[in-house]
Amino acid sequence: MATALPTTDRLDRLAEKHRSTLDQALATIRTRAYWSPHPEHPKAYGEGGSLDAAAGLAAHKAVLNTRFELDQPGTDGWTGGEVSPYGPELGIEYPHADIDVLLPAMRAGTAAWRDAGAEIRALVCLEILSRISARTHEFAHAVMHTSGQAFMMAFQAGGPHAQDRGLEAVAYAYEEQTRTPAGRAGWSKPQGKRDPLELSKEFTPVGRGIALVIGCNTFPTWNGYPGLFASLATGNPVLVKPHPRAVLPLALTVSVAREVLAENGFDPNLVALAVERPGEGIAKTLAVRPEVRIIDYTGSTEFGDWLEANARQAQVYTEKAGVNTVVVDSTDDYKGMLANLAFSLSLYSGQMCTTPQNLLIPRDGIATDQGPKSYDEVVADLAASVGGLLGDDARANGLLGALVNPDVKARLEAAAGLGEVALASREVVNPDFPDAVVRTPVIVKLDGSKPDAQAAYFSECFGPVSFAVSVDSTADALELLRRTVREKGAMTVGAYTTSAETERAVEEVCLEESAQLSLNLTGGVYVNQTAAFSDFHGSGGNPAANAALCDGAFVSNRFRVVEVRRQA
Repeated sequence: MATALPTTDRLDRLAEKHRSTLDQALATIRTRAYWSPHPEHPKAYGEGGSLDAAAGLAAHKAVLNTRFELDQPGTDGWTGGEVSPYGPELGIEYPHADIDVLLPAMRAGTAAWRDAGAEIRALVCLEILSRISARTHEFAHAVMHTSGQAFMMAFQAGGPHAQDRGLEAVAYAYEEQTRTPAGRAGWSKPQGKRDPLELSKEFTPVGRGIALVIGCNTFPTWNGYPGLFASLATGNPVLVKPHPRAVLPLALTVSVAREVLAENGFDPNLVALAVERPGEGIAKTLAVRPEVRIIDYTGSTEFGDWLEANARQAQVYTEKAGVNTVVVDSTDDYKGMLANLAFSLSLYSGQMCTTPQNLLIPRDGIATDQGPKSYDEVVADLAASVGGLLGDDARANGLLGALVNPDVKARLEAAAGLGEVALASREVVNPDFPDAVVRTPVIVKLDGSKPDAQAAYFSECFGPVSFAVSVDSTADALELLRRTVREKGAMTVGAYTTSAETERAVEEVCLEESAQLSLNLTGGVYVNQTAAFSDFHGSGGNPAANAALCDGAFVSNRFRVVEVRRQA
């Protein structure tokens, strides 16, 4: 471990580099304006240098077919087995941990991390994010070959957008911890003619204990960073348990974090990795350990519900399944609406927790700037828009990526038997990765009044599957929307209408049911995209998630303020 620097020297060095970024992040979460310190364009990282595309690819290739050394306590063997959705085996072995050894080791550095204070913790976290950002090209390949995202999406969503979400969590964590003054505060209560009562009071934010991050397959960094950095910044050690198919991006993250902690005089075991052997299922074991006091989870409703019911010693933050819905009432930009929906349905093969699934369309049709359009016309035109968007295989590969696992493919194939197919899925060949499973979306027409149709559209069908559901009226669509959000949850809701009355009615449903709403999107912003520092991802108020990324509630229960009173 590196020799610890004096606290003032460490703070000065980190503050000079990162304090302005922290201040801007704090300002932006109040204004909700656009801002990002992490460049989205690959060329922003330089060409011909140590951070460019060639260097990132070389770094990614260098880690393949190797042992990923972390020098963690309690390593009792090696495990791996990741296979890229694009075909190749990664061939990487990761340390397997004896948790009875690792967990106590993680707690050993907690006191020093606590005593460092909120500002140093925040600045150390920003240094971790800065070093991850410098390796964005490398991380992009890691995300691509574990999630199946196309490279540009992996670069942006797995790189700068994920880093923004981590920084956002740090900003909220710092703000919540500094609401109470740091250090000693004098307290004096007048007693009339007698001497006042005087005390010296000291307030210290104290973490709850070890935080467990249970990673997901589709967005390992984007979904993993908020919890990781929120917990670390509030004084908690963090144990990262990646999804077995998506270990590499989070292993790289843990490696960088351990390096930065050690260089700044802290115990690197404040951040550690727990990789499971095939079929081991260590998430359940870890989740109920008494040392684990915080859990962040993204994934299936079944396991999320299990965590909430069984990990009673921990504060559990879950993002689970939902049924995202779009209400189509009317539009003054029919072409723009179709193009926007087509992109939303196609991006990353619909493998996003925010992708629309159910499109509720009145069976008598809608009013548009191109005249009245029947239900059948709207569905046919949307199918044509998706087909046109993905008609070129090169563009299709760039948007769709690859199906992340065989379960998605099975759901896609089964969906065609649920109703009348308005747009059939087709196979797309990726010339660079011939073993990749690439499929265009399927759109299925369903009658919203029929019980057998309700069974289909009232369940999440994760992947490139959308249901065009005919309803009797917009009012019926709103009632179905309300029921869907209340009973099944939704990460996103969309609506298209030219009616102020309908717009207000949709808003009221979403306000009452705590669902994030996007209205009349026809340009380059899509319902399944959210921007850090400005948009809330999820609300925490419906069954799809019990927390929002990111707000004060997401961080405030990760620590407690402990008071020490002294007689003055």
